[in-house]
Amino acid sequence: MTLLTFFKITMGACGSIATLLKYSANGSTLYMASLDLLKTGSSTTGHGINHSDPELNQIREEDRAVHGWYRFVLSFPPHLVQEYVRQFKLNGSHQLLDPFCGTGTTVVEGKKLGIPSVGIEANPMAWFAASVKLDWTPDPTELLQSANQIGEAAETIIDKKVKTLRTLSEESQKIILTNSISPLPLHKTLVLLDQIKLYAKPAYSRHFQLALAKAVVTSISNLRFGPEVGVGKARPDAPVVDAWLKQVIVMAEDLSQLQGLRNIPAHIHHADARQIPGVLEPNSIDAVITSPPYPNEKDYTRTTRLESVLLGFIQSKKDLRLLKEGLIRSNTRNVFKADNDDVWVSKHPEIQQIARAIEERRIALGKTSGFERLYHRAVKLYFGGMAKHLADLRTVLRPGAQLAYVVGDQKSYLQIMIRTGELLGDIAQGLGYELIRIDLFRTRLSTMTKEQMREEVVLLRWSGRMPSEPYPFSDELL
Repeated sequence: MTLLTFFKITMGACGSIATLLKYSANGSTLYMASLDLLKTGSSTTGHGINHSDPELNQIREEDRAVHGWYRFVLSFPPHLVQEYVRQFKLNGSHQLLDPFCGTGTTVVEGKKLGIPSVGIEANPMAWFAASVKLDWTPDPTELLQSANQIGEAAETIIDKKVKTLRTLSEESQKIILTNSISPLPLHKTLVLLDQIKLYAKPAYSRHFQLALAKAVVTSISNLRFGPEVGVGKARPDAPVVDAWLKQVIVMAEDLSQLQGLRNIPAHIHHADARQIPGVLEPNSIDAVITSPPYPNEKDYTRTTRLESVLLGFIQSKKDLRLLKEGLIRSNTRNVFKADNDDVWVSKHPEIQQIARAIEERRIALGKTSGFERLYHRAVKLYFGGMAKHLADLRTVLRPGAQLAYVVGDQKSYLQIMIRTGELLGDIAQGLGYELIRIDLFRTRLSTMTKEQMREEVVLLRWSGRMPSEPYPFSDELL
């Protein structure tokens, strides 16, 4: 029995969400873990933790509601947000910010915990996902009934024999990973997407599109996810409508459980984290919990490329370039000639030494590709961009604001060690922040060197007073 057939039988028999959700294999449980954690004061960063345990960075079953709708593979987990909400003693009178909010872990968790939250995200697919995850207004039963009707309409068209399968434009095909989705599943996906756009109510359309994005990357496409996104064994066919309905069922169950919570202000801005003053009100933020990109060769736009194209956020190489220009320069794939963020760290001795060491090793190894020639520059641009971000951030922080930045050490550039947390802490102190401490969150196994790399939480505090001494890490007055 297909899921669409089950929809017809169940909804026809009782017209109720309850029976349908009872049989939902992947439904989420009632959200209670965060409140329990805050009450008990348990810690994810304390003594006695096995920091190499991969489960540390996995989303817990009790936290899955809404977070599971769509998330980056390497997103930091909700329970880490819960831990620093507890440590920072945040409540409904505070405002929480995630300036690199990705698919919304911090902001969604803030809404669950009753803390007004705001996010900033430059990647349009991630921004879309995070924004939808904050909308808990759709009626669960009506959402399922509408999905059932759209699914039936899509299946009717899919079942018709056609001479030519639907496909993407030639320009769009050029920017997705080669063979990332097979022709027949792509045809079915485009048919379903058309039906969503034609017949979904405005209140439900975004949820349906996000459910399709999740189904595409998990059940329909040929993508595989490890430390990097790649293409695995081809799926000649896929049950596209059923895979989509499965995700809609999960959404409906989560909505039925969370709509009883008090409505808390939460919003995501589609913007560059290096342009904060134009986005947020001055003196409006009490706390920051975030995880910016790390300085490595991970092109974060590849992770969301297929669904970004399918949903229309990226249609051409020009669109892709504009997206990359709005991101922190964390890899050589988004480094451009006009970039000048490195001026912010032109006098930082350790960052300059790391850049020199990378370039010297490149020359010694005879590495001559265009990307390899940019390794040393990417490091300086990354830390310069983060310095600019932290400098602008000061204008929106309230006195006493507490900050947590989740970052990881890296050896992606020719095995030269980059102590990301230590360097960000040093830059922050040069901008007038107080470095409270650096917590070890976990260690992760490097796929290249097979050594454990540290992932840390840099904890800062902002006094509200600009430093009396000039910023020490640049030759220019910034």
